[in-house]
Amino acid sequence: MTSLEHPRIARPADANDVAPLTDEQDAALDRACARIAPSWPLDRLIAVSPYWTQRGEDAATVSARLSALGNVHCLMPPSHYLGAWQRGEITSEHLEEAAERLDYRGGYRNLLDVVEELGRLPHWHNISDLIDARRDRQHKMAWRDEITQQISQFCAAYFQEDGPLNAERLQAPRGKRLYQHWREMTLKDRGIAILMGEPSLRRYFKTLPDTEDGLFQAAVAELEVDAERLESYAQALLLDINGWAAWVAYQDWQQALATPEEERAGPASDMRSLLAMRLAWELALWRYIRAEHPDQGDRLTRLWHAELLEMPQRVERHRRAQRPLWVWQLAGELAYQQPLHHALGGAVRASAPSPSEPRLQAVFCIDVRSEPLRRALESQSPAIQTLGFAGFFGLPLEHQQDGTALAQPHLPGLLAPRVTLRSGSCEGEARSAKRLNWKARLQEWSRTASASFTAVEAGGLLYAGKLLRRSLEAKAKREPLAMDALGWHWRDSGEALTLADKAALARTVLGAMGLTEHLSPRVLLVGHGSHSSNNPHAAGLECGACGGQSGEVSVRALARLLNDPALRETLAEGGLVIPETTRFVPALHHTITDRIELPEGETDAFALSEEERSWLERAGAQARRERAPRLGLSADAPELEKTLDRRGADWSQTRPEWGLANNASFIAAPRRLTAPLDLGGRSFLHDYDWRSDTDFSRLELIMTAPMVVAHWINMQYNASVTDNRKFGSGNKVLHNVVGGHIGVFEGNGGDLRIGLPLQSLHDGERWRHEPLRLSAYLAAPPEAIASIVERHEMLGSLVDNGWLHLFSLDDRSGEILAYRKGEWRES
Repeated sequence: MTSLEHPRIARPADANDVAPLTDEQDAALDRACARIAPSWPLDRLIAVSPYWTQRGEDAATVSARLSALGNVHCLMPPSHYLGAWQRGEITSEHLEEAAERLDYRGGYRNLLDVVEELGRLPHWHNISDLIDARRDRQHKMAWRDEITQQISQFCAAYFQEDGPLNAERLQAPRGKRLYQHWREMTLKDRGIAILMGEPSLRRYFKTLPDTEDGLFQAAVAELEVDAERLESYAQALLLDINGWAAWVAYQDWQQALATPEEERAGPASDMRSLLAMRLAWELALWRYIRAEHPDQGDRLTRLWHAELLEMPQRVERHRRAQRPLWVWQLAGELAYQQPLHHALGGAVRASAPSPSEPRLQAVFCIDVRSEPLRRALESQSPAIQTLGFAGFFGLPLEHQQDGTALAQPHLPGLLAPRVTLRSGSCEGEARSAKRLNWKARLQEWSRTASASFTAVEAGGLLYAGKLLRRSLEAKAKREPLAMDALGWHWRDSGEALTLADKAALARTVLGAMGLTEHLSPRVLLVGHGSHSSNNPHAAGLECGACGGQSGEVSVRALARLLNDPALRETLAEGGLVIPETTRFVPALHHTITDRIELPEGETDAFALSEEERSWLERAGAQARRERAPRLGLSADAPELEKTLDRRGADWSQTRPEWGLANNASFIAAPRRLTAPLDLGGRSFLHDYDWRSDTDFSRLELIMTAPMVVAHWINMQYNASVTDNRKFGSGNKVLHNVVGGHIGVFEGNGGDLRIGLPLQSLHDGERWRHEPLRLSAYLAAPPEAIASIVERHEMLGSLVDNGWLHLFSLDDRSGEILAYRKGEWRES
């Protein structure tokens, strides 16, 4: 008998038959939806911590819950820690100190026992998982795989701007929700029942309520999920489609940035709709199995009630089982911190004052790839001073080129742009638009999957020649940005910035960089960029502080601004005098080759002298030699720069560079304290002198922006290593771009993949990033640091809940104090 009115099964609950959700149930759903962190699109790909929205809870608690609900790994396997022990990196002293700090008195030394305990841990099972356990997997597709594939394909068609199901393009009714679009499409799709070999499945989709609210009411009632367990169940469902949930969270993030808090009464987030779609599958399968397969239905009911009953105990069991691993994780972090503490303390006590009148000052981005190059440049002459600052150089910009309506943010993802910088060339806007449109159409035609053959055939021998040149003589080719004319406009009003506005902006930037006095004749503003081929994640190698773009726009715009005589006069009237002999010169650090380019060097009458250019060339060569062995190249290889250049242009190269892999610390201090140290390209270096920051406003800015961005980068790399399946994007050789820029699939389907590819983290033999929580060192009075932490929820959560380590560095004595649980303690 095949009927919805099976005598042994109660009639499915309709939205009209069940009570509305209680306030507690509604809040539980909202909390689950709020636990998903955003993921930025490929064309503005910045690093973000996948745990960011869960920072309000202890890291160990979040790890246990993710492990129990989604089999997600936030820690390395025991074999990783065993390797560190065998290499002598982790010692007994590290382990004992870690155990004492975590107040753990259980066994942790025998990692085999830990392996066995972890192997015995039970994990949460959704309804689809319970049904899959009895499914003929040799002849039928798993429900879990089909659910992920079906929702993912729908989202790809819906969210891409020119997608076949895009609501705006189809002019769908304004009030129609994502869940309703999905339900309508699913009811028309007869292929699901055929693919799964379940002919009567479609009729059960017809029983699903029309609205997401109705769906939640019916599912909670039929599945008998109480408010206490609903939050975890909802989170488990979202973890199944975590990639698309992260995309929806990104859209919510952008809407929040663009809308003042008091005006945020717009349309509800799509996150609840996405959750409703995944829960709808659970409800449809629940009804289907209980009606069509009564014998399985009885078993399913028993197993489901057991899952709900055991949920809290499972999370707690995972927490207990992971405690030994947290001891090993902290021991590994202590093994990194202790030598660094010793080195910093020694550097403080032995530091010499900086040259009073340097000939050349170079301001670099704080990116860890800048640290080896700064060391190399400083070694060229004692007359050189380098500084570290966030790579957007304090300009709250979005950039719009002539001929295009697209404006790309050039600032950290935490911030919203306030100024639109419009740049153009001498050819005029009309010609620029025509050229860009032609280029876009050509790229769109040549880069589609179907064009892999037709583009070559249509191009004939000319295209064959280009193909051979790119394959045999790969060379990075970068077109300079057209910035002959710049227009500065307020983003909200569109009005042009006045001279006074520009002066106020310049004053803020110079003050934040600490460049209000003792300026050298030449001040180099060094942004950075990475140019790789055939790499969907290329923006992830660019400047994160510039929104996943090259730093070229920021440095050229700022140099143009600060070299303006009229602006300097206005600054001088306010007491900030830039010497007439000082010229700001924009530069770009190419992170693949470590070459420093002067994008306006040929036309700028005040470009660097030959000696100063030679300093840059020799510094680049020194940095290349230091980095070459990490890429499997010889430091003494002839024409190393050309080899690296070809590496970036090679469209078959999966590892053009290691990016920010192995980052581990953030240091905000005067450069004289870190200049003597070789930090191995693992540290974000931000210049800061607290004596010139009387109200500690600069310190507050550093802690709430660059330090948090460094934490995001650190956690994205950590999570992509500890669980590349959930928080990484897998094998980049198999990547297919979704919607032009939304993200990637690994292969032709599955969930949207977020995070970093395996090849960005692993060289085929070992991990190139060691997952350590960020150690942040601030050369500032402890009471000032603590006061700022207390004023900002996000900082208090990060420090108190174990997401990063915070230290105060005394720049006179070298003493280092650790801030833990609201108290300063000896480190």
